[in-house]
Amino acid sequence: MSSASSSEQPPDDLVLDQIGPALSRLRRRAPASSKDLSRNLVLNVIADAPGETTVGDLAAAMGVAQPVASRTVAACIEEGLLRRAASQSDGRRTVLELTEHGEAERTRFAAEQRKAFQEITAAWSPEEQIQFARLLVRYGADAAAWSGKQATSRD
Repeated sequence: MSSASSSEQPPDDLVLDQIGPALSRLRRRAPASSKDLSRNLVLNVIADAPGETTVGDLAAAMGVAQPVASRTVAACIEEGLLRRAASQSDGRRTVLELTEHGEAERTRFAAEQRKAFQEITAAWSPEEQIQFARLLVRYGADAAAWSGKQATSRD
């Protein structure tokens, strides 16, 4: 199908081909600083983790090298968003935990994101807004599961 011109592709294929660029545009146009985006990603990864999270776990979940994750964690600790703690299952390991301030920042950022979503989709019907939100949340969950499977198959 790669030899066919885009005008010969069915409309559904054209839309599917636009997913990657659309996701890139969403990330670039997020109404926050890159510092906020990185911080929010770290807070969400740690909060959503099924168990304890180390810096190595965080790096893998973010798809970055461990030194990058370490610098981001150090900044979050300095800002009072995270704390280091001894693992409950292995006292030799150090894990990351959200502080009360970290939880508050995560909540604040989620409220900002919801407000931006509502402003961006203001011309949509309430049903379209909810349908898109549900599908986007589902996509995020499925993407996380897929990434986990990909990482496991590489090991």
